[in-house]
Amino acid sequence: MEENNTVNFKRLLSDESTQSTLSLDSDYEYYQTEIFDQLPSIQACRPEQNRQGVLEVCEVYQGSPEPGEKLINGHLSRGPRDKLSMQPLRNLAMCIQAKRDTRDRRKMQIRNIGFWESWRRGQSINRKRVWAQMGGTLSSLLPWQHTLHTIEGRFGVGVKAYFVFLRYLIYLNLINCALIWGFILGPTTFYGWSNSSEPLKFGSNDSVLDFFLGSGYLDRSPVFFGYYTRGSLNLPCLNTPLLYLVGIITIFFLSLIMVVRRTTVGYKHTWMLGKRYSMNVSYKIFCGWDFNIQDPDAATLKHSFIRNDLKLFLEEQSFSLRESQRTLRQRVRLYLLRFILNVLVLSLLGGSFCLIYFATKTSLNESGHYGLVSLFLQYLPPITITSLNLVFPYIFHKISSFEDYSFTMQVNATLVRSIFLKLASLGIYLFFLFPTAGHQQHWCRENQFGREMYKLCIFNFLNTFCNAFLVGYPRKLLREKYPTSLLTRLLGKQHFPITLYVLDLVYSQTGSWVGMYYCPLLPLIGTVTLVATFYIKKFTVLQCCVAEHRMFRASTSSVLFHFMLLLGLLMAATTVGFEFYQQDGTLNNIDMSSCGPFGNGETVFNVTGVCVKSLPSLAQSTLRYLSSEAFALPLILAEIIILTSYVSRGRANQKAIERLKDMLIMSSSDKRFLVKQHTTMLRRKKETRKVRSAAIGEDAPPQLLERPPLHAN
Repeated sequence: MEENNTVNFKRLLSDESTQSTLSLDSDYEYYQTEIFDQLPSIQACRPEQNRQGVLEVCEVYQGSPEPGEKLINGHLSRGPRDKLSMQPLRNLAMCIQAKRDTRDRRKMQIRNIGFWESWRRGQSINRKRVWAQMGGTLSSLLPWQHTLHTIEGRFGVGVKAYFVFLRYLIYLNLINCALIWGFILGPTTFYGWSNSSEPLKFGSNDSVLDFFLGSGYLDRSPVFFGYYTRGSLNLPCLNTPLLYLVGIITIFFLSLIMVVRRTTVGYKHTWMLGKRYSMNVSYKIFCGWDFNIQDPDAATLKHSFIRNDLKLFLEEQSFSLRESQRTLRQRVRLYLLRFILNVLVLSLLGGSFCLIYFATKTSLNESGHYGLVSLFLQYLPPITITSLNLVFPYIFHKISSFEDYSFTMQVNATLVRSIFLKLASLGIYLFFLFPTAGHQQHWCRENQFGREMYKLCIFNFLNTFCNAFLVGYPRKLLREKYPTSLLTRLLGKQHFPITLYVLDLVYSQTGSWVGMYYCPLLPLIGTVTLVATFYIKKFTVLQCCVAEHRMFRASTSSVLFHFMLLLGLLMAATTVGFEFYQQDGTLNNIDMSSCGPFGNGETVFNVTGVCVKSLPSLAQSTLRYLSSEAFALPLILAEIIILTSYVSRGRANQKAIERLKDMLIMSSSDKRFLVKQHTTMLRRKKETRKVRSAAIGEDAPPQLLERPPLHAN
């Protein structure tokens, strides 16, 4: 081998070079073996002295077989079959040549595994192909698919995320409506009539304003809690109160599962591609294009998005540099300013809560007024809450600009404060409404509370309608007819504030969940208003708005949307749980409500207790054990085991991700090393050719002189 090394790198300057017995193929074969040993990935594997680790790492660079196969003693053998080995070739992330090699490898495996195994694999591939085609067909049948595609093409993925979230809420409310019909409205329709029940009629004292106030005709209708009585369905474990309770609990539980699932799935992708995955500038330039864009104007805007994203990245880098260069005096002054501004924010929130309290007290004590004055006083709490939620986010944004945060941090701070304002204002309203509504002279306390939630839902939709057609569209007309006027320049271009509109959706859905116990048809009303909101927002974004030229990164993520929705669901569940607790605490109270399914002194605990007592002894013992403290220990142990398994799986996935990142780094190092070696080899070939041509030029004159002279005949 040493002799070969000497011969390979020796410069042959004489004619003996043409008589060398070493072929060019053997030189390249040896050079490939030597260059493979010098790869950075192989050099990194050698210090570990782990043969298995070397094989696993080197498989990536040597053209590893399919997943489910491994190398044993240098030969290919079938190991545990992986899911990817059964995937159709179209679904594999490979180049064309790799797919061809994979197809040939699968054909060779089919010849060796036998008829039955090959038939089973073929059926599995065909089944997955059919499921994929069915999934694509069902996804094409989803409503508003073309509208979402158009919005995405003109305004990007961020605005589309809002409409996808709105469509998800429509699906969620439709499921809630189906459950309410199955558990509450359906049984009451067929079995809820008793002999003393009066038919529902539009009386002489009823008016059109009852549909806005929730009183009169609607107060006696299936919209509210007091309509649902026991009726003829009066079995111990099959009656209207128990079905009512099971329906509400089922809706909350199913909504919790769906929201948590969407939140965790989105968080998983965000975690994998978030802060742990650093995207450099080259990725943003070469991989940041959106191929769903069809409009030339949208393409121009996408160019501006990428340019502004790079500007934002450079601004954050310069902000980090400026932040690291702050002196101690500057930091103390900045922290003092932030403390004062946060105190100002808390003062504004406290003032808003006081306004909500006075509005609630004034609205519930309203009497002696008629017509529009009565309507205004009845809607005073929703008007107050909506006005605060409309004005305060802009104040919070202005305050965050003085806190010397980065642009992304400013947006996040404004968003967090707006979330707290939305949910806290609703929570304070419920906190003041519970004790105040209980002392009202009304035949049904639950109906009184349901009316407030009904008015909150109706006014939120009216606010959306007026904001689109009385503010947004006239502003668009003003900009088209008088583009150079002072008012047009002051108002500026109209954009689509994604986060604020998402907060409105979360606020509306939270109100629907909270009032669902007191107003069972509120999910149906919410579905109708959400469908109308979809078309109103579609008109707003396509006709009145222009695309943003500066977007923050969180606008394209739906994780935050579903997390806010989860907070609203927890608030609604807390409200209903407090209602059950209040029923338990007022068992001996005289002014207890006597309407609805839990009238005549019945509560949730009485109804469930009667049902449990009617069950067989074995079922009673099982339920008592499940509700006792003895069941808490195995439940906690099961939770610990499940959480431990998920944590272990997460750590293993994290290690796999880090290992794949290392492989990517080593692959890029190998490429740079191979390019360098290839350049060196080409340079050596050029030098060798120059030397050979020079040597041939020096040897040519003597040969010409040795030739015999030519004599003329």
